[in-house]
Amino acid sequence: PVLAMAVSSDVGSLMTIKGICILDNDGQRVVCKYYDDMFPTVKEQRNFEKNLFQKTQRANSEIIMFEGITCVYRSNIDLFFYVFGSSTENEIILADVLSSLFQSIALVLKETVEKSSLFEHMDAILLIIDELVDNGIILETDPNVLSRTAQASKEDSGLSEQSLASAMNQAGGLLRSFLTK
Repeated sequence: PVLAMAVSSDVGSLMTIKGICILDNDGQRVVCKYYDDMFPTVKEQRNFEKNLFQKTQRANSEIIMFEGITCVYRSNIDLFFYVFGSSTENEIILADVLSSLFQSIALVLKETVEKSSLFEHMDAILLIIDELVDNGIILETDPNVLSRTAQASKEDSGLSEQSLASAMNQAGGLLRSFLTK
């Protein structure tokens, strides 16, 4: 039992990601997802995001220790991408998640990664984040797999929208024929 306790206390948690944020060049939230209760209210989250942005907007590094977290980030045109974990989290793991996030978004957008194109494809971006990390646990880091999943989902939703429109048209036709009898 003593040995088992020693071993189990050394085993790390699967929950490695505390949050993922994409902010615009004014520090405003585009997409943010938190995986623990470190910032339980939206007000606390927004305050954290504002402070994080102020610390990183002019910095030339890619990693920062801030408010008890380890954060890796990158900027691109008018967006800042952040992935953060606990202060003891491995920076290489966080950097891999950040790289996967950015590369998979770039593959889906097929154009420059900027705020306007991100908003146009928000459904795919949210799916990429969900497929990348679930409840703080890293699920998939291959950008090709993530982008294919997001694109396939978008194609599937297009088929269901067409099916729904077809069903509505058919129902409308039946209703018209019933009302004209």
